[in-house]
Amino acid sequence: MGITAKFNLILVSVLGTGFAVIGLNTHRTLYESAYHEVLRQAGLMMDSAMAVRGYTIDEIRPLLVDDLEESFLPQIVPAYAATRSFMRLHESNPDYVYKEATLNPTNPRNRAVDWETDIISMFQNQPQLEEFTGERDTPKRRSLYLSRPIRIGNQDCLSCHSTPSQAPQTMLARYGNANGFGWKLHQVVGAQIVSVPMEVPIAKAQETFRLLMIVLAVTFIVVIVLINVLLRLTVISPIQKMSHTADQVSRGTLDVPEFETAGRDEISVLAASFNRMRRSLDKAMALLDGERR
Repeated sequence: MGITAKFNLILVSVLGTGFAVIGLNTHRTLYESAYHEVLRQAGLMMDSAMAVRGYTIDEIRPLLVDDLEESFLPQIVPAYAATRSFMRLHESNPDYVYKEATLNPTNPRNRAVDWETDIISMFQNQPQLEEFTGERDTPKRRSLYLSRPIRIGNQDCLSCHSTPSQAPQTMLARYGNANGFGWKLHQVVGAQIVSVPMEVPIAKAQETFRLLMIVLAVTFIVVIVLINVLLRLTVISPIQKMSHTADQVSRGTLDVPEFETAGRDEISVLAASFNRMRRSLDKAMALLDGERR
């Protein structure tokens, strides 16, 4: 096996090991980064929904509250406004699903299912908890979710949710008087939940990982090629020339030119030593020829 082959074997082994180590560590890091990025996006969407809820309570409800005597307008309901707003976001972010899960909702559509009820209970039992993230299995796939408590922080909300006698008659005519009552100020009545399939962060991580590995592979190939070119120019070619010259001298051809010895590297030192050896051999051959005469 030649020097070039041995050197490339070592180089490929070292770079291959580095490639594998970088790949393993990077894949884990990229997945964690994509995981938190998806949660950050879900948090922004939830913040947008909360902003819509606040805007509805502060700006929209005062304008339409007097019309409740004639007809019930769902536009004054914060949960309705937030859900409709998120539906617009859902058009450009179809993987994200939003729900305002409530234990005792006015609209049955918002009633919490089993796993959502557990989250709401956790928020009720831990008042200091402002956010909870988790994963769960669904019939089709694994899902990642971000949840925050829905806490009654405005007295105006109780005008529709304290007792049926205080609720607008138009609302009772639409939803009845069995649900959505008994709420209290500062009580946690539900949870905002944004769900997204686990395939989303995994796909983001894999796409970035694949691109990074391609860039690293191309970089390693370029490095190997460049090192081989430099190795041939600075080491292999000079050694091959010396080997060829040594072979000629050993066969009696003494008029071959000397090597250039510019530089102070090991090859230059070897070339200078070879030149001295050849000159010494020339002198020895000349003395031997003189004695024969």
